[in-house]
Amino acid sequence: MPAGLSNLFDALLFDFDGTLADTERIHHRAWNRALEPIGIQWDWAYYEKNCVGVADALLLKNYDVPDPAGYVARKKDLFKQELHSSQPFPEETLKLVRELSKSYRMAVVSSSFRHDVEPPLTRAEINGCFQFLVCAEDVKSLKPSPEPYLLAAQKIGAKKPLVIEDSAFGVAAGKAAVDEAKAKAKP
Repeated sequence: MPAGLSNLFDALLFDFDGTLADTERIHHRAWNRALEPIGIQWDWAYYEKNCVGVADALLLKNYDVPDPAGYVARKKDLFKQELHSSQPFPEETLKLVRELSKSYRMAVVSSSFRHDVEPPLTRAEINGCFQFLVCAEDVKSLKPSPEPYLLAAQKIGAKKPLVIEDSAFGVAAGKAAVDEAKAKAKP
């Protein structure tokens, strides 16, 4: 660890999809396979700009899709199948997580459900590196709400966590959590 870095942060809070795990391409493929029967296909540029960091249930709200919940369920099934047969963590990430866990308390903070987050962490043998997982079912409001990050910081007792994110919603959630924590800390 670089000298002085451990004095700046007392915990690391990682987003899952796209940050810890290289799953965004899997999500993209699953959406395109699910929506193919109704002629909707998103190229990678569109998906990256408009879908990364957005909860599945919200992605079809701007489309006139019959039974959007059915398409979301189909996408989730396709995603789960591909995720189960793949290794979404680059080797460098696994090594880094293991090394960081020796110096920091860490949590995963995701808008995905636990049944999508926990199995890959377990298969990669890094689940034990994290003291807590905050997933979609643990909070009332998903990112960009600060609630997921505030809950994770509270659960692991962090006063100065570093939020590690890849999406605009996630960054907004992390900043809002920091702002809210600072406001509460003021006398």
